Amino acid sequence: MFTGIIEQNGRIEKVVREGTNVHYTVSAPFAGELQVDQSVAHDGVCLTVVELAKDSYVVTAIQETMQRTSLGQWKEGSVVNLERCTQLGGRLDGHLVQGHVDTTASLLQIRDESGSWVLEFVHDVHPEFVTVPKGSITVNGISLTVVDSKSDGFSVAIIPYTWEHTNLHALQEGDRVNLEFDVIGKYVARMLSQQGRI
Repeated sequence: MFTGIIEQNGRIEKVVREGTNVHYTVSAPFAGELQVDQSVAHDGVCLTVVELAKDSYVVTAIQETMQRTSLGQWKEGSVVNLERCTQLGGRLDGHLVQGHVDTTASLLQIRDESGSWVLEFVHDVHPEFVTVPKGSITVNGISLTVVDSKSDGFSVAIIPYTWEHTNLHALQEGDRVNLEFDVIGKYVARMLSQQGRI
């Protein structure tokens, strides 16, 4: 379980394909504190540490993960948002994030608001892809608050600190990002769908 508060940025140092699996070597300041079998969210994708070095570690993505997320865009030099799993009893500064990406979205527009930025995203329509104004959404692992909401997209406002300390500032219009919708909203949507109410 995660909170959507990014701890650090990591860098993809190596990409190795083995059958349908892809092994990523990630350098990060906290690499020396990790242990094999720990979970780390990478742009919102929960991946397991399988190998450790002094300043880096290796994670493996299977075919299902590659198809459902934007990890296929990663290459050597890519910067990714990192968050270690939350500790029970710690502060929940963002919202409850599972690290299970629901789908990807495309960045439709970036608007510079003279001190903040508004990013508008578009995604496929699905009964469980629910956002509400002032509700929570996870974009590339970042817990954000929805500004405007539509059935096929939403917008978020980004403060300077988030802009500078995540990889959002590197996005260009048309880029894909990972989305995890609010877990409570997904359960409500699923129950209503099973009852034929949506």
